[in-house]
Amino acid sequence: MRFLPKFSSNDNDVVDEVAHKDAENTGPENKEAGVVTEKVDSDYENEQIAKAEYQHGDEAIRATTQVWSKYHLYASYFLIWLICFVQAFSAGIIGTMTPYVTSSFQYHSLTATMSIAASLVSGLIKLPFAKLLNIWGRPQAFGIMIIIVTMGIVMMAACNNVETYAAALVFYNVGYSTISFATTILIADTSALKSRALAIAVSATPYLFTVWAYGPAAERILADGGIGFRWGIGIWAIIYPVVCVPLFALLYYYQKKAEKLGMIKREPSGRTFAQSCVHWFNEFDIFGILILATGLALFLLAFAIYSYQADTWKSPLIICFIIFGALLIIGFVVWERWFAPVTFIPWRLIANRTVFFTYTMVASIYCAWYIWDNYFYSFLIVVFNESVTNATYITNIYTMGSTLASLIMGVVIYYNGRLKWQALYFGVPLTILGVGLMIHFRNPDSQIGYIVMCQIFIAFGGGVLVICEQMTIMAVCSQGEIPSLMAMETMISSVGGSIGSAIAAGMWTGIFPVKLLEYLPAESQGDFASIYGDLTVQSGYPVGSATRDSINLAYSETQRLMLITATCMYIITLGSVLMWKDVNVKKINQVKGTVF
Repeated sequence: MRFLPKFSSNDNDVVDEVAHKDAENTGPENKEAGVVTEKVDSDYENEQIAKAEYQHGDEAIRATTQVWSKYHLYASYFLIWLICFVQAFSAGIIGTMTPYVTSSFQYHSLTATMSIAASLVSGLIKLPFAKLLNIWGRPQAFGIMIIIVTMGIVMMAACNNVETYAAALVFYNVGYSTISFATTILIADTSALKSRALAIAVSATPYLFTVWAYGPAAERILADGGIGFRWGIGIWAIIYPVVCVPLFALLYYYQKKAEKLGMIKREPSGRTFAQSCVHWFNEFDIFGILILATGLALFLLAFAIYSYQADTWKSPLIICFIIFGALLIIGFVVWERWFAPVTFIPWRLIANRTVFFTYTMVASIYCAWYIWDNYFYSFLIVVFNESVTNATYITNIYTMGSTLASLIMGVVIYYNGRLKWQALYFGVPLTILGVGLMIHFRNPDSQIGYIVMCQIFIAFGGGVLVICEQMTIMAVCSQGEIPSLMAMETMISSVGGSIGSAIAAGMWTGIFPVKLLEYLPAESQGDFASIYGDLTVQSGYPVGSATRDSINLAYSETQRLMLITATCMYIITLGSVLMWKDVNVKKINQVKGTVF
């Protein structure tokens, strides 16, 4: 349950607070290679600074963009692109190998359950991480996450049981997601709003190349005589720091240069150690984060573990998890709204209908996606008998198509400036069409080409929606508020994904084993446990055999219910987009200095 704010009766909402005097505020352009030196309305800027909107991290990045040259701007964008390349390639390989890692410990059914914890923690961490970006600084916070992601990779490579792998996956996801978040914020810090969608889309272009590479790479790693999953994962503990540290060094160097020029000032706090502990405890709202994390963990885990209880949904443990989880989530909203000394949630902006309904849209599309996608790769391997390489190609149609769609949208936004109508007329309908058709074409006797067609529809619809969702959030706030609003957006997407994964895990563990027992021939009933728990065993039965046909049918019927559930979720997506304001980003300026 989420707090429903009262929407402003002023039709212009917060957009006009940021975009006022936009006719006079169109910064002069440097004709060389599209670099823009933005001019900000001085009265508005002074007013915001007087309100202490720009904290040390905000002030530092604003100063950085004024002391570096266009070549350093280009260098930072190249390094961001390189980091995105490494993230895309590593995430593809690690994601592909995860079902095999869990299967090696005889726990394939826990694949979705593990992603619940990883998505939940990586989503929640964005709130304090956004605060860290603002208070401490972009390079410092970025550097911490390089250490976290490296630690997670080392733990995954060295694990000896599924519990250690699950914990390592949390560390990896935290580092991965915060590095990705930090690069997006850096692009927002260093680009004009009308160019930002294009810059974000270009930074994602590594996915166009890695989708063709990591499938064969994962197959070679997992093959007999390959290096195995430990080295296949562990090598990234070397690559990540090598690629990420140069961007940290570049940002840190120019931040220090700005400090030496007197452009960044930090006054001594005058607090004692004890006072500092209390101050930072309040500043990062540790109490609120603990309430939310506990509530979400209890609520979502109920869906993941109910099938392991003797009384399933009637189990006292499951009932307590759901009730206390929901109460804690409501308690977090109440705490943030009325009692927290320092809040993560910018309530003034959430009361804007565009922000609020962007958040509901984000929650619905990520929830729907994870409901059907968690076991989609396994579905391709088993039901359609695809190789590891071909299965990764199919699952990455979304990556290819959404990246291309976001590039096209970036160009459209640059010239047109609008966001709502592309999402309403292209993004949502294509997504619903693709997932809806999958309900019919998921049968074992269907042609794989129809599955590919559905994935193309979903990909182009998703590419439009994701770029619009990010831009609508950035368009209704000032530069200093972008990290907190984007942190909320990514947290909601992670929580939505966690809810989707919890639903998927609940449906899978509640439906698939029942169907499997129902359809397995008598001679295979004794192998039920190994079939249910191991993807390799499932795909190892000969195609056309009675056992393989039974497994395929159980997969198909379970996936059908997942797809129907996901399609219903898109009603929320459609309604949310209808409620957006028709924002024109060409008329809004936020940043200053040498920017793209």
